[in-house]
Formats: sequence, structure tokens, C-alpha cells
Amino acid sequence: MNQLLIINGTIINSDSTSVSDIAVSEGLIKEIGHLTHKDFPDYQIIDAKGKYIFPGGIDPHVHLELPTPAGPSCDDFLSGSKAAIAGGTTFLVDFVTPSRGQSLMQALAFRLKESNKCLVDYTLHMGITWFDETIPEQMEWCVNEVGIKSFKAYLAYKGSIGIEYPELEQVMKKAASLNAIVLVHCEEGDVIIENQKKFLSEGKTEPLYHALSRPAEVESESVRKVIDLCRKTGCKTYIVHTSTAKSLKYIRAAKKEGLPLYCETCPQYLMLDERVYSKPLPDSLKYVISPPIRSKLDQEALWLAVADGTVDVISTDHCPFNTKGQKDVGINDFTKIPNGAGGIENRLALLYTYGVLTKKISLQQFVGLTSTNAARIFDLYPQKGAIEVGSDADLMIWNPEVKSVISVGTQFQNCDSNIYEGVEIAGIVENVIKFGESVFNTTQMPD
Repeated sequence: MNQLLIINGTIINSDSTSVSDIAVSEGLIKEIGHLTHKDFPDYQIIDAKGKYIFPGGIDPHVHLELPTPAGPSCDDFLSGSKAAIAGGTTFLVDFVTPSRGQSLMQALAFRLKESNKCLVDYTLHMGITWFDETIPEQMEWCVNEVGIKSFKAYLAYKGSIGIEYPELEQVMKKAASLNAIVLVHCEEGDVIIENQKKFLSEGKTEPLYHALSRPAEVESESVRKVIDLCRKTGCKTYIVHTSTAKSLKYIRAAKKEGLPLYCETCPQYLMLDERVYSKPLPDSLKYVISPPIRSKLDQEALWLAVADGTVDVISTDHCPFNTKGQKDVGINDFTKIPNGAGGIENRLALLYTYGVLTKKISLQQFVGLTSTNAARIFDLYPQKGAIEVGSDADLMIWNPEVKSVISVGTQFQNCDSNIYEGVEIAGIVENVIKFGESVFNTTQMPD
């Protein structure tokens, strides 16, 4: 196993900055300080002068190889984890999504077969996609027998994987008793179905009507109800992909109240606005995600919430589909467009360029939002999410001087489109070290 001595770099943790050297041995961080090569004679040297050293990114919300009627999302665990590494992410959390009536145990076994080709460390959230009296006992099995302590519920997608509020309350009660956490996709599923039917009956079939069928209050009203359940059950609750100003207002107040509530958003809600749905077909298809891209006002509210700590985590909800042959099955019916977009490869560069360099957030906040906070919430800290003696040597060396443009032509993501196509970024992942091994190095890649 590699022994590395990383010298002259600026180490950024979520609570500190220091110019120090790092000795790595047997996959762990052995020593941090002003170290000399003579004390580590057999160690390979990496000179990180002028570079930042960040903890490897943690993305706790990805959907690789997600089954849909239009085929699986086009990144499997191999291509998706390659894209993650290229973007500086060394740990993923994906999902088990049982079909209706399928046991959690059976669904997990199947998912583990799909996920075993993943090139980075990962774990899985267990989806609660249906509910009967056996589910609480099955949740117990997840926690006690296989160590899965996070569950995901959907309040959208009624008729497939969505559940009802009284069922969610039972899930949250059980999770609270197991000291587990429940992730919730907050959208009023019944309202969405009514809106979809109305638009289709009026011949309104374009991607724009996907967004209009899920207006901001469809999310914020659901967030309000889930916060009530958090208060009632005492369950640790994690609101995924928050996209609206009103949702943030409810979440901010609930946090002040001391509720065990966490908030996540994604780069697409920070970077894009609803004008994307006015693009011509087929280009507009790629922006069909749920919740949809919002207004400029929502975007501004999100950046403020990222800065003031209301938002804990920036994940990607990475779930790309090819425009040709997948997204375009819904070219005449927005309800048939598979929901999702990529982002696993671009998350850190986007947040660094448009968050850190614009002074919306500090470098320490950047590390918290992309790594440390998720590690703490999902019980991975301090093995992950920190550059400390004894932590896993999952490190990213960041060169702040390199500029580039996001392009389908150069991406590792296995998709024929990218919602950030043409966006300029500053800074690049120069070297990724996973458990002490250098797994990605742009300085050694061919031009």
C-alpha cells in the first residue's frame, strides 16, 4: 500500500486552515505538521505548493443505475464513480428502491449486486416505497443486522414509490426509536397529479408544464407538514433537494426551534433558473428534474441559506438520462420524461467558482457543505470528511489556477448532455487520493 508525503499544501478543514504536510500510510493519515523527507525516507512525495488540500467530497444523494420505464439512469456504478472521482468526490450514498410489496431485504440484495463495481467507498439509504405493518420490523433489520441507519421516503410519485403522510409518520416514529434518520422528498403528490392531468387535457405537453405542474408551494407546503411530523416524532429528518425560498423560511424557523432537522440543496438550484424551460425542444428536456428549476428569487434565497447555515449539505441528486432515447420518450408528454440530471463531476468546481470565488461562502464552508457536514449527519465522521490524524486518507488536491469550461465532450459522466454545458469554472481537481492510493491525477493525463 502506498506511503505518501504530501508537502507544502494548504489544508482546509471545515473549521481550520493550515499550511502543513501530511504523511499517509496504510490508507490513513499518519501525521500532520512540518514534516521532513528524511523522517519518511520510503514515502512518495507529492508537492502541493500553491494548492489546496480538501477532504474527499461526500455526495449523500445520487441515483446510479436507477430503474425507470425509459431505462436505467445512464451512469451505472462504474461510470458514475469514475465521474465522482474526476470531480473530487470519494464517497457516495445511493439508494435501495424496493418495488411495491418487495421486501427491503430482497431489494437490498439485488442493489448490492449492481453496486459492487463502484470505484469509491459508498453506502446505501433504504427507500420506504410502500408501507404495511411489516415495514417497522424490516426497518429494525436494516439498522441492527446490516447497519443501514438512513431511510428515504417520497411524498411525490404517487402510484409508484410515493407514500402518504400517515405512513410517513409511522416510518418516522420507528426511525426515531432506532436513532435512524429519514430523508424526505417533499412535494404534494396529489396536487402534482391533478395539475398534470389538467395541463395534458389542455394539450400543454412541453417541459415547461413539468415545472408549472410543480409550483413552489407544492414543495413548501409539503416541507411545512414534514416539519410538523419531525416535531411530533422527534425523528432526525433530512429534507432533500430543497429548492424554494418558502421552504427555507420554514426550515430556518424549525432549526431555531431546535428540531433535529437537516437541509440539503443541489448545484442546479443555485446555478440555473426557470428560463431553461423556455429553451427549444429537445434541449429543454434535459432540465426536467423534480423539484424543477426555480425562479431567480428562489436561487438568491438559496445562496443566502447556504451562507447562513440553513443549508447543511450540497449534494447532486445525480440521476442523468440521455436526451436521445430516454428523455425524448416524453417529447410529446412531459409526464413521460424521466426526471433527473447529472452533476456528480461538476459539483465541487461549480461551488468553488460561484460560491467561494464570489465570496458567498468561505473555503471552510465549502468543505463543510461538500464533505464534513454529510459525514457528521450520516455517521461517517471523523473517518471521512476531515483531514485529521487517524482519518481515512481520502484527499483531494485542488489547483485554483486552472480555468476550463464544462463540456459533454470532455466529461466522464456517461451521458449525451450536461445541464452545465458551456459554464466556465475556475479550479481543478489535480489529484485524488482514496484510502492512501492516488486514483486520479490530471498532471499525468494525456492532453
